[in-house]
Amino acid sequence: MSLSDELRQAALEYHRQRPSGKIRVSPTKSLLTQRDLALAYSPGVAAVCEAIVEDPTQAATLTARGNLVAVISNGTAVLGLGAIGPLAAKPVMEGKGVLFQKFAGIDVFDIEIDERDPDRLVEIIASLEPSFGGINLEDVKAPECFIVERKLRERMKIPVFHDDQHGTSIIVGAAVLNALHIVGKRIEEARVAASGAGAAGVACLDMLVQLGVRPENILVADRDGVLYAGRPGLDPQGARYARATAARTLGEIVAGADVFLGVSAGNVLTPEMVARMAQRPIILALANPTPEIDPKLARSVRPDCIIATGRSDYPNQVNNALCFPYIFRGALDVGASTINEAMKVACVQAIAKLARREASDVAAQAYGGRAPHFGPDYIIPQPFDPRLLVELAPAVARAAMDSGVATRPLVDADAYRERLSNFVFRTGWAMKPVFARAKAAPRRVLYTEGEEETVLRAVQTVLEEGLARPVLLGRPEVIHKRIERIGLNLEAGRDFELVNIHSDPRFNEYWQQYHRLTERRGVTPALAKSLVRSRGTLIGALMLARGEVDAMICGLVGRYQKKLEYLLDVLPLDPGIRAPAAMSAVANDKGLTFYLDTHVQECPSAEHVAEATLQASLRLKLFGIQPRVALLSVSNFGSRNTQGAQKMRRALELIRARAPRLEVEGEMQADTALYPEIRARLFPNSNLKGPANVFVFPDLEAANISFNLVRAMSDGVVIGPILMGFSRPVHILTPSATVRRVVNMTAIACVEAQIRAAGAAAPA
Repeated sequence: MSLSDELRQAALEYHRQRPSGKIRVSPTKSLLTQRDLALAYSPGVAAVCEAIVEDPTQAATLTARGNLVAVISNGTAVLGLGAIGPLAAKPVMEGKGVLFQKFAGIDVFDIEIDERDPDRLVEIIASLEPSFGGINLEDVKAPECFIVERKLRERMKIPVFHDDQHGTSIIVGAAVLNALHIVGKRIEEARVAASGAGAAGVACLDMLVQLGVRPENILVADRDGVLYAGRPGLDPQGARYARATAARTLGEIVAGADVFLGVSAGNVLTPEMVARMAQRPIILALANPTPEIDPKLARSVRPDCIIATGRSDYPNQVNNALCFPYIFRGALDVGASTINEAMKVACVQAIAKLARREASDVAAQAYGGRAPHFGPDYIIPQPFDPRLLVELAPAVARAAMDSGVATRPLVDADAYRERLSNFVFRTGWAMKPVFARAKAAPRRVLYTEGEEETVLRAVQTVLEEGLARPVLLGRPEVIHKRIERIGLNLEAGRDFELVNIHSDPRFNEYWQQYHRLTERRGVTPALAKSLVRSRGTLIGALMLARGEVDAMICGLVGRYQKKLEYLLDVLPLDPGIRAPAAMSAVANDKGLTFYLDTHVQECPSAEHVAEATLQASLRLKLFGIQPRVALLSVSNFGSRNTQGAQKMRRALELIRARAPRLEVEGEMQADTALYPEIRARLFPNSNLKGPANVFVFPDLEAANISFNLVRAMSDGVVIGPILMGFSRPVHILTPSATVRRVVNMTAIACVEAQIRAAGAAAPA
């Protein structure tokens, strides 16, 4: 494997950053008090041990075993580096652990074993069964890998999966299914020529047979030539694909083949061989880093071919990360005793089906904004597609249950999918009630930056989820071209209403209305015409005020404060509200917390703080969350007398006078708000119970800085900013907003529109 000097140095520095390596062990339970220690270890842990003695299945719920996989290697076939030994293999195994955790939330211990004898290796690994819910064998050379996996599967009652074999075979199976679908060929009639009869090659052929390829239609060659019947020295795995044939070279078996499967060495497939393949040939050149043939070279002689490689710099990357985290996730979640053929085939079918849907926004971001749609250059999903977990793990779990290997079958499949979705989109659990309500009565939501790719991707998701009826503001020709370029299934008129920013017949009405509202603030007719023609936020606000849309999303381009000024020009505030305010939320491993005011009021008075807090507490009801409000300061309950502390004390009096049942306390420091034990020691009579979930700051700078620190340092997912106080549902986002954030805010805006349309009290 050749690396550039720059990449080599960057990789070394990446791994040297403290803490060294890529993984570490973190506790999942509190260990702050003597009682915590007594529960976690002696004497309390004895009760847990006794429960497992009485019922061993309890280990899955009382220990980490049910979510713990061992990634095991003896370092005999590491990537393209060969037999570099177990110690040098450790960086790769750590990397595998990172992928398990990031993609599927599975914990991993990597175990590198200095043992080459397959029987002794089996003994060592089998003895680890009490520690783990599954075993992922990695980088063990053939043919020993076949022996080790087979014997372990016979002895162990947990899943054992050799990813180099089966992970590759699952992705290859999905790629072949979809490629054959595109070229219009039946799998039962497809002729396959294969180069390579090692662990991955044989596993791929086995999978193709499972999917419907006829064994007699498969011919295989290795470094010594074609596997023919009677060829001496064949191992049992390769011998299964030896055929009665006169062919002796790779070139001979490739002629007329519909599919070439290469799991061998670089450049073994020549352009002349490709030219002799069947019409619309399918080429899987998976050798790394140099494929069996360069895709450009293959297409130079056969423009009609579909080609996949193992490399990320070409389309159709066959990457095991598409598979192994999710097949283990499904297996672990039902307590599968093995990973059988039914589970693998279910995984193949789920991957193939997913590729036929529109590519996801997250995958597009990970790959430089390019989001191909199903076709010759997109036959399998990309590894960063977040839908993989939600689609693959349930399919694997269902197959495990149907085939009788699940020891803990799922009780509620829908709830399981929701839990997986919540892992992918950490805002999912908080947004669940909002999404459900939005879907019940979708409203017209206007996106003023309708030409932006983030908005277009969000609209695709909004339509798929049934959250709203989108209205896009922009130039039709630009929107059409961008939809086509990023491969979305959107069409103006059919899927969304399109308002042409330059030629809408209502333009004269819009500028005249704006002029009437602002003529006593120095806005002339000419200026009104100019602003309305060029400011999407202003046009959107006018449409919203006129009732032509029900809600509005803006802010992905431009400055927040300028957009807020346009809204204030056009839209009245709710009765009794003196100023708008903005609240943002962060969802992370600690839960969901809200921050006020992160974007609007620079230095609010005590009255404004109280008003914004009451607006925020009502907004939390949209999420089904009981607000626990902390008014933050440098002071703890009168310990200091700064201006900020005085402001927050006065705000508390005003809030309690207007909402005496609201759980609110202050003024207090941030750690006092988060930790009830600190609060109990300093102020035992506090009416705030438990950790606060709404943090109210004395000024905008403190709120915005704190919010962004929490978001960045906790790798949190953002909801908001949620703009409050206007008499119409409108939200100004920021240029950093993701597709998921736009989707979330669409649902929130839609629900607010429903509430207002029903004549209920405004959530402000």
